[in-house]
Amino acid sequence: MSRTPIIAGNWKMHKSPKVAVAFVQELASMIQPYDKVERVVAPTFLALGSVAAALEGAALKVASQDAHWEESGAYTSQVSAAMLQPLVDYVIIGHSECRAFLNETDENVNKKAHAILACGLQAIIAVGESLEQNEAGETVEFVRSQVSAALEGISAEDMRRVVIAYEPIWAIGTGRSASGEQADEIIKSAVRDTVRALYDDAVADALRIQYGGSVKPGNMEEFMSQPNIDGALVGGASLQADDFAALIEIASRVKGM
Repeated sequence: MSRTPIIAGNWKMHKSPKVAVAFVQELASMIQPYDKVERVVAPTFLALGSVAAALEGAALKVASQDAHWEESGAYTSQVSAAMLQPLVDYVIIGHSECRAFLNETDENVNKKAHAILACGLQAIIAVGESLEQNEAGETVEFVRSQVSAALEGISAEDMRRVVIAYEPIWAIGTGRSASGEQADEIIKSAVRDTVRALYDDAVADALRIQYGGSVKPGNMEEFMSQPNIDGALVGGASLQADDFAALIEIASRVKGM
């Protein structure tokens, strides 16, 4: 099955609104030839409105880096999926930094996924194991449990608006990464086959799965050459327009788009 590649840049806590707008305007012009690849940027909450306005009508899509599952309420510092709905196309949830620093749980990831999908948005659900789990041979079992928990109660129809990003925690921001073959095998056995067991072949084969963790132009082709990897969730390399555009070009070329 042919799946549209998706490259998403997670800016984390980088770029002021003014800098972010200038960046996406430059990037949008650089990536015009690669319109068969879905391109997404995830600015800070502060820059979301400015970036969304600057990209109105453009092919470059906008994501939020998180969302709360409640529509409104006494949740200091939080922003709901419903509030984000006019501004973004995607919401990233379950990132390991949120799990580590904000005590994100599998249960909360699932509640966020339901809220995001109920608003008509698309979810990028991040999963991945620690170095200790990897070295203990627990990767597949652990990632399977994360995937199953995140997708609990989500319909097969709504799965069309779900992307899963496999990001081994030990590879995020460290310069280390899994090999393409290693990442593909984990993605197949822990993510795609888990979705196959939860739903059916059609849902599993249609699901787009990203790899994340020290992705850069120098190793992007290795990852995009794998049959189960449909894109990348990118941190540091998404902060430079030349690097991010190069990742998109590689995805377009390798996937034959």
